[in-house]
Amino acid sequence: MRHFWSLEDVHLQDTWLTIGTFDGVHRGHQEIVRKLVTDAHAVGAQAVVLTFYPHPALVLGKRQDPSYLTTPEERAALLSNFGADVVITFPFTPQISTTTAHDFVSLLKSHIGMHHLMVGPDFALGRDRGGNIHTLKELGEEFDYSLSTISPVEIDGKVVSSSRIRAALTDGDLDQVNLLLGRSYFINGQVVPGDGRGHTIGIPTANLSIWLERALPKSGVYASKAKVNGHTHRSVTNVGIRPTFNPQHKHLQVETHLLNFDGQIYGQEIQLEFISRLRDEQRFPDVDALVNQITQDISDAKRILSAKDG
Repeated sequence: MRHFWSLEDVHLQDTWLTIGTFDGVHRGHQEIVRKLVTDAHAVGAQAVVLTFYPHPALVLGKRQDPSYLTTPEERAALLSNFGADVVITFPFTPQISTTTAHDFVSLLKSHIGMHHLMVGPDFALGRDRGGNIHTLKELGEEFDYSLSTISPVEIDGKVVSSSRIRAALTDGDLDQVNLLLGRSYFINGQVVPGDGRGHTIGIPTANLSIWLERALPKSGVYASKAKVNGHTHRSVTNVGIRPTFNPQHKHLQVETHLLNFDGQIYGQEIQLEFISRLRDEQRFPDVDALVNQITQDISDAKRILSAKDG
Protein backbone atom coordinates (compact mmCIF):
# COMPACT_ATOMS: atom_id res chain seq x y z
CA MET A 1 0.00 0.00 0.00
CA ARG A 2 1.22 3.49 -0.85
CA HIS A 3 0.14 6.36 1.38
CA PHE A 4 0.15 9.93 0.06
CA TRP A 5 -0.52 13.08 2.08
CA SER A 6 -1.57 15.26 -0.84
CA LEU A 7 -2.41 14.98 -4.53
CA GLU A 8 0.70 16.80 -5.70
CA ASP A 9 2.84 13.67 -6.08
CA VAL A 10 0.00 11.39 -7.18
CA HIS A 11 -0.07 10.48 -10.88
CA LEU A 12 -2.25 7.42 -11.47
CA GLN A 13 -4.27 6.11 -14.37
CA ASP A 14 -7.48 4.10 -14.76
CA THR A 15 -8.12 3.61 -11.05
CA TRP A 16 -11.20 2.66 -9.06
CA LEU A 17 -11.80 5.20 -6.32
CA THR A 18 -13.87 5.66 -3.19
CA ILE A 19 -14.00 8.83 -1.10
CA GLY A 20 -14.89 9.46 2.53
CA THR A 21 -13.52 10.22 5.98
CA PHE A 22 -13.36 6.51 6.91
CA ASP A 23 -12.66 7.34 10.56
CA GLY A 24 -12.40 4.06 12.46
CA VAL A 25 -12.66 1.95 9.29
CA HIS A 26 -15.79 0.37 10.75
CA ARG A 27 -17.88 -2.43 9.26
CA GLY A 28 -19.63 -0.09 6.85
CA HIS A 29 -16.29 1.22 5.58
CA GLN A 30 -14.95 -2.31 5.35
CA GLU A 31 -17.84 -3.37 3.11
CA ILE A 32 -17.26 -0.61 0.57
CA VAL A 33 -13.49 -1.12 0.53
CA ARG A 34 -13.83 -4.88 0.07
CA LYS A 35 -16.25 -4.31 -2.81
CA LEU A 36 -14.00 -1.67 -4.36
CA VAL A 37 -10.92 -3.90 -4.14
CA THR A 38 -12.69 -6.99 -5.50
CA ASP A 39 -14.19 -5.18 -8.49
CA ALA A 40 -11.08 -3.12 -9.25
CA HIS A 41 -8.72 -6.08 -9.14
CA ALA A 42 -11.10 -8.11 -11.30
CA VAL A 43 -10.36 -5.72 -14.19
CA GLY A 44 -6.69 -5.18 -13.31
CA ALA A 45 -7.18 -1.73 -11.80
CA GLN A 46 -5.78 -0.23 -8.59
CA ALA A 47 -8.16 0.35 -5.69
CA VAL A 48 -7.69 3.87 -4.31
CA VAL A 49 -9.18 5.34 -1.14
CA LEU A 50 -9.20 9.11 -0.66
CA THR A 51 -9.75 10.24 2.92
CA PHE A 52 -9.75 13.65 4.57
CA TYR A 53 -7.87 15.14 7.50
CA PRO A 54 -8.90 17.20 9.36
CA HIS A 55 -12.49 15.97 9.37
CA PRO A 56 -14.58 18.25 7.11
CA ALA A 57 -17.17 18.74 9.87
CA LEU A 58 -14.47 20.26 12.09
CA VAL A 59 -13.22 22.61 9.39
CA LEU A 60 -16.77 23.70 8.57
CA GLY A 61 -17.62 24.27 12.24
CA LYS A 62 -20.25 21.54 12.39
CA ARG A 63 -18.32 19.71 15.12
CA GLN A 64 -16.16 21.17 17.88
CA ASP A 65 -14.57 18.10 19.46
CA PRO A 66 -12.19 16.14 17.18
CA SER A 67 -12.57 12.73 18.92
CA TYR A 68 -11.00 10.71 16.12
CA LEU A 69 -11.37 6.92 16.26
CA THR A 70 -8.11 6.50 14.34
CA THR A 71 -5.08 8.58 13.49
CA PRO A 72 -4.53 9.14 9.75
CA GLU A 73 -1.67 6.61 9.86
CA GLU A 74 -3.78 3.99 11.62
CA ARG A 75 -6.61 4.58 9.20
CA ALA A 76 -4.32 4.05 6.21
CA ALA A 77 -2.94 0.85 7.73
CA LEU A 78 -6.44 -0.51 8.37
CA LEU A 79 -7.53 0.35 4.82
CA SER A 80 -4.45 -1.48 3.56
CA ASN A 81 -5.46 -4.53 5.60
CA PHE A 82 -8.68 -4.63 3.58
CA GLY A 83 -6.79 -4.50 0.29
CA ALA A 84 -6.51 -0.84 -0.68
CA ASP A 85 -3.58 -0.31 -3.04
CA VAL A 86 -3.30 3.44 -2.51
CA VAL A 87 -4.53 5.66 0.33
CA ILE A 88 -4.53 9.42 -0.02
CA THR A 89 -4.98 11.54 3.11
CA PHE A 90 -6.23 14.77 1.58
CA PRO A 91 -5.80 17.96 3.64
CA PHE A 92 -9.27 19.44 4.06
CA THR A 93 -9.06 23.22 4.34
CA PRO A 94 -11.53 26.13 4.21
CA GLN A 95 -10.30 26.80 0.68
CA ILE A 96 -11.03 23.23 -0.41
CA SER A 97 -14.53 23.50 1.07
CA THR A 98 -15.32 26.25 -1.46
CA THR A 99 -14.22 24.15 -4.46
CA THR A 100 -17.07 23.24 -6.80
CA ALA A 101 -17.88 19.63 -7.50
CA HIS A 102 -16.82 20.13 -11.11
CA ASP A 103 -13.39 21.47 -10.15
CA PHE A 104 -12.85 18.79 -7.51
CA VAL A 105 -13.72 15.99 -9.93
CA SER A 106 -11.36 17.56 -12.46
CA LEU A 107 -8.63 17.45 -9.81
CA LEU A 108 -9.35 13.78 -9.09
CA LYS A 109 -9.31 12.90 -12.76
CA SER A 110 -6.00 14.64 -13.44
CA HIS A 111 -4.13 13.16 -10.46
CA ILE A 112 -5.84 9.84 -9.74
CA GLY A 113 -7.01 8.95 -13.23
CA MET A 114 -10.40 7.95 -11.84
CA HIS A 115 -12.10 5.43 -14.13
CA HIS A 116 -14.78 4.33 -11.67
CA LEU A 117 -16.13 5.98 -8.51
CA MET A 118 -17.85 3.92 -5.80
CA VAL A 119 -19.67 5.72 -2.97
CA GLY A 120 -22.62 5.47 -0.62
CA PRO A 121 -26.11 6.54 -1.80
CA ASP A 122 -26.08 9.76 0.27
CA PHE A 123 -22.57 10.79 -0.77
CA ALA A 124 -21.89 14.33 -1.95
CA LEU A 125 -18.75 16.40 -2.49
CA GLY A 126 -17.82 19.95 -3.39
CA ARG A 127 -19.11 23.32 -2.29
CA ASP A 128 -22.46 23.11 -0.52
CA ARG A 129 -22.45 19.35 -1.25
CA GLY A 130 -23.28 20.19 -4.84
CA GLY A 131 -21.73 16.99 -6.13
CA ASN A 132 -24.56 14.62 -5.22
CA ILE A 133 -25.14 11.28 -6.93
CA HIS A 134 -27.12 12.83 -9.79
CA THR A 135 -24.47 15.48 -10.44
CA LEU A 136 -21.62 12.98 -10.20
CA LYS A 137 -23.29 10.81 -12.84
CA GLU A 138 -23.54 13.80 -15.16
CA LEU A 139 -19.89 14.70 -14.52
CA GLY A 140 -18.98 11.11 -15.34
CA GLU A 141 -19.99 11.74 -18.94
CA GLU A 142 -17.69 14.75 -19.14
CA PHE A 143 -14.72 13.22 -17.33
CA ASP A 144 -15.11 9.65 -18.59
CA TYR A 145 -15.75 7.68 -15.42
CA SER A 146 -18.57 5.44 -14.25
CA LEU A 147 -20.32 5.61 -10.89
CA SER A 148 -21.80 2.97 -8.61
CA THR A 149 -23.33 3.15 -5.14
CA ILE A 150 -23.23 0.64 -2.32
CA SER A 151 -25.84 0.45 0.41
CA PRO A 152 -24.77 1.22 3.99
CA VAL A 153 -24.36 -1.58 6.51
CA GLU A 154 -26.99 -1.75 9.24
CA ILE A 155 -26.77 -3.41 12.65
CA ASP A 156 -29.81 -3.59 14.92
CA GLY A 157 -31.79 -1.64 12.32
CA LYS A 158 -29.46 1.36 12.34
CA VAL A 159 -26.72 2.40 9.93
CA VAL A 160 -23.20 1.79 11.19
CA SER A 161 -21.45 5.15 11.49
CA SER A 162 -18.44 6.73 13.15
CA SER A 163 -20.71 9.06 15.14
CA ARG A 164 -22.63 6.07 16.47
CA ILE A 165 -19.36 4.49 17.59
CA ARG A 166 -18.18 7.68 19.27
CA ALA A 167 -21.47 7.89 21.17
CA ALA A 168 -21.10 4.28 22.34
CA LEU A 169 -17.53 5.02 23.50
CA THR A 170 -18.76 7.99 25.50
CA ASP A 171 -21.45 5.80 27.09
CA GLY A 172 -18.90 3.10 27.95
CA ASP A 173 -20.73 0.55 25.77
CA LEU A 174 -17.59 -1.25 24.62
CA ASP A 175 -19.50 -4.29 23.36
CA GLN A 176 -21.42 -2.04 20.98
CA VAL A 177 -18.24 -0.23 19.91
CA ASN A 178 -16.44 -3.46 19.05
CA LEU A 179 -19.52 -4.87 17.31
CA LEU A 180 -19.80 -1.83 15.03
CA LEU A 181 -16.07 -1.78 14.34
CA GLY A 182 -15.83 -5.51 13.66
CA ARG A 183 -12.71 -5.52 15.83
CA SER A 184 -11.51 -4.40 19.24
CA TYR A 185 -11.17 -0.65 19.69
CA PHE A 186 -7.49 0.27 20.08
CA ILE A 187 -5.32 3.27 20.79
CA ASN A 188 -1.60 3.77 20.34
CA GLY A 189 0.58 5.62 22.80
CA GLN A 190 4.11 6.02 24.07
CA VAL A 191 5.03 4.82 27.54
CA VAL A 192 6.07 7.83 29.62
CA PRO A 193 7.18 8.17 33.24
CA GLY A 194 4.35 8.46 35.77
CA ASP A 195 4.38 9.15 39.48
CA GLY A 196 5.70 5.64 40.24
CA ARG A 197 2.85 4.90 42.63
CA GLY A 198 2.07 1.60 40.92
CA HIS A 199 5.49 0.24 41.82
CA THR A 200 5.10 1.28 45.44
CA ILE A 201 1.90 -0.78 45.78
CA GLY A 202 3.31 -3.73 43.85
CA ILE A 203 1.18 -3.24 40.73
CA PRO A 204 3.29 -1.31 38.21
CA THR A 205 1.54 0.42 35.34
CA ALA A 206 2.61 1.83 32.00
CA ASN A 207 1.40 5.40 31.61
CA LEU A 208 0.61 6.28 28.01
CA SER A 209 0.95 9.57 26.17
CA ILE A 210 -2.04 9.57 23.81
CA TRP A 211 -2.76 11.77 20.78
CA LEU A 212 -4.82 14.64 22.16
CA GLU A 213 -7.44 14.33 19.41
CA ARG A 214 -8.05 10.64 20.07
CA ALA A 215 -11.46 9.45 21.29
CA LEU A 216 -11.10 7.60 24.58
CA PRO A 217 -13.54 5.15 26.15
CA LYS A 218 -15.59 6.33 29.11
CA SER A 219 -13.55 6.50 32.29
CA GLY A 220 -13.34 3.13 33.96
CA VAL A 221 -11.38 -0.11 34.17
CA TYR A 222 -11.05 -2.46 31.20
CA ALA A 223 -9.76 -5.91 30.37
CA SER A 224 -7.32 -5.25 27.55
CA LYS A 225 -4.39 -6.44 25.50
CA ALA A 226 -1.14 -4.53 25.16
CA LYS A 227 1.05 -5.02 22.10
CA VAL A 228 4.64 -3.93 22.68
CA ASN A 229 7.87 -4.90 20.96
CA GLY A 230 6.02 -7.40 18.80
CA HIS A 231 4.50 -9.27 21.74
CA THR A 232 0.93 -9.23 23.04
CA HIS A 233 0.33 -9.19 26.79
CA ARG A 234 -2.94 -9.43 28.67
CA SER A 235 -3.50 -6.30 30.71
CA VAL A 236 -5.84 -4.28 32.90
CA THR A 237 -6.28 -0.68 31.83
CA ASN A 238 -7.58 2.34 33.71
CA VAL A 239 -8.96 5.34 31.84
CA GLY A 240 -9.65 8.26 34.11
CA ILE A 241 -8.32 10.70 36.67
CA ARG A 242 -7.20 8.26 39.40
CA PRO A 243 -9.51 9.87 42.01
CA THR A 244 -8.01 8.05 44.99
CA PHE A 245 -4.81 10.06 44.50
CA ASN A 246 -5.82 12.95 42.22
CA PRO A 247 -9.43 13.88 43.06
CA GLN A 248 -9.02 17.35 41.51
CA HIS A 249 -7.48 16.12 38.26
CA LYS A 250 -9.70 16.78 35.25
CA HIS A 251 -7.88 15.33 32.22
CA LEU A 252 -8.31 11.65 31.42
CA GLN A 253 -5.19 9.55 31.65
CA VAL A 254 -4.54 6.04 30.39
CA GLU A 255 -2.43 3.54 32.30
CA THR A 256 -2.21 -0.20 31.88
CA HIS A 257 -0.88 -3.03 34.03
CA LEU A 258 0.64 -5.83 31.94
CA LEU A 259 -0.10 -9.19 33.52
CA ASN A 260 2.85 -11.46 34.29
CA PHE A 261 5.31 -8.90 32.92
CA ASP A 262 8.22 -7.20 34.64
CA GLY A 263 10.18 -5.57 31.82
CA GLN A 264 11.32 -2.00 31.22
CA ILE A 265 9.30 -0.35 28.44
CA TYR A 266 9.71 3.40 28.97
CA GLY A 267 9.76 5.16 25.62
CA GLN A 268 8.19 2.20 23.81
CA GLU A 269 5.04 2.38 21.70
CA ILE A 270 2.08 0.34 22.92
CA GLN A 271 -1.04 -0.56 21.00
CA LEU A 272 -3.77 -1.05 23.55
CA GLU A 273 -6.88 -3.07 22.62
CA PHE A 274 -9.96 -2.62 24.79
CA ILE A 275 -11.65 -6.02 25.13
CA SER A 276 -14.24 -5.66 27.90
CA ARG A 277 -15.34 -3.04 30.42
CA LEU A 278 -14.95 -4.22 34.02
CA ARG A 279 -16.28 -1.36 36.13
CA ASP A 280 -16.51 2.38 36.66
CA GLU A 281 -13.57 4.29 38.04
CA GLN A 282 -14.06 5.03 41.74
CA ARG A 283 -12.36 6.65 44.69
CA PHE A 284 -11.21 4.36 47.51
CA PRO A 285 -10.83 5.29 51.18
CA ASP A 286 -7.25 4.02 51.38
CA VAL A 287 -4.50 2.25 49.44
CA ASP A 288 -5.37 -1.18 50.83
CA ALA A 289 -8.92 -0.93 49.50
CA LEU A 290 -7.54 0.14 46.11
CA VAL A 291 -5.09 -2.77 45.99
CA ASN A 292 -7.84 -5.24 46.90
CA GLN A 293 -10.03 -3.95 44.08
CA ILE A 294 -7.18 -4.00 41.54
CA THR A 295 -6.43 -7.59 42.56
CA GLN A 296 -10.07 -8.41 41.83
CA ASP A 297 -9.86 -6.53 38.50
CA ILE A 298 -6.84 -8.62 37.49
CA SER A 299 -8.69 -11.82 38.36
CA ASP A 300 -11.76 -10.69 36.38
CA ALA A 301 -9.63 -9.67 33.40
CA LYS A 302 -7.82 -13.02 33.33
CA ARG A 303 -11.14 -14.85 33.35
CA ILE A 304 -12.66 -12.73 30.58
CA LEU A 305 -9.57 -12.75 28.37
CA SER A 306 -9.13 -16.51 28.78
CA ALA A 307 -12.74 -17.06 27.73
CA LYS A 308 -12.41 -14.82 24.67
CA ASP A 309 -9.11 -16.44 23.63
CA GLY A 310 -10.73 -19.85 23.84
